[in-house]
Parts: sequence; C-alpha cells; structure tokens
Amino acid sequence: MISKLVENALNDQIRKEAQSSQFYLAMASWAETQGFNGIAMFLYTHSDEERLHMLKLVKFVNERGGVAIIPALEAPPVEFNSITYVFEELLNHEVMVTESINNVVDVCLKEKDYTTHNFMQWYVSEQIEEEALARTINDKLKMIGTDKGGLYLFDRDLETMAAAPPKV
Repeated sequence: MISKLVENALNDQIRKEAQSSQFYLAMASWAETQGFNGIAMFLYTHSDEERLHMLKLVKFVNERGGVAIIPALEAPPVEFNSITYVFEELLNHEVMVTESINNVVDVCLKEKDYTTHNFMQWYVSEQIEEEALARTINDKLKMIGTDKGGLYLFDRDLETMAAAPPKV
C-alpha cells in the first residue's frame, strides 16, 4: 500500500506525462501542417511514448492499492514560431519533467517507500535519455541554422528515427 503523499506525487506525475503527450501531439500536428512530415512523425511517436509512460504510472498506482486519477488537461498551443522553437520547448519541457520525477523520488525516500523508489528508477534513466536526445536535436538545429537543405535532411533523419519501434 502506498502512502497518500506518494500517491499524490504519482498522480501529479500522471498529469505531467499526460500533458507532455498532448504538448508533443500539438507540436506534431503543427509540424505536419508546415510540411515537416519527418518531424511530425517523430513528435507523434514521442507523444505516444509519453502516453505509455503515463499508463505505466496509472497501472502502478492502482496495483499498489492507490487510486490513479486521470486528469483534465490544459489545451496545448496550436501555433509554434519555428521548428527550432518547437525543440527548444521540448527540451525545456523534458527538464521540467525530470525535476518532477526527482521530486517523486524524493517523496518516496522521505516516506521510506523503496518499492516505488525502485519503480521510479526507470523514469530517472528514461529522462537522462530524453534530455540527451533533446539536447542533441537542438545542437543539430543550431548547426543547420537557416539552411533549408539542412532542414530538409534533418526532417528526413527524424522520420527515420521515428520509424524505430517505441521503447517502454
């Protein structure tokens, strides 16, 4: 059985993972309407992964005797300034998610809930990968600058990356 503090922290994380999925879905839709099909495919895949992260938390909370709360979500933006802006926002969002996961881990340690602490280590590792990927993408976009040929190749590269099966 999980404590109310741990349950609340996990439900907050469920909300953040669901919001992440919606945010990336909005980015994907915008990219697709701008003609960036590879970037859109990458972001659609990323949105799906975030939803799977949320589901993993929902199932864990329920299995541990808590009650997972499926949250109402804020509407994400519809418009984005540029592809560069999209991926800067993606990185900022992943950093926020990392901080939130670290908070859940901290609550687990304070509550001496080592089972949940152990479960959350998957998320800690996942966030290292998520932030590294976002930073790499941002670095590539900085190299490309305003070169349309480079952006075309970048879009194609992300389409190839998105075609890989999702990790869970």
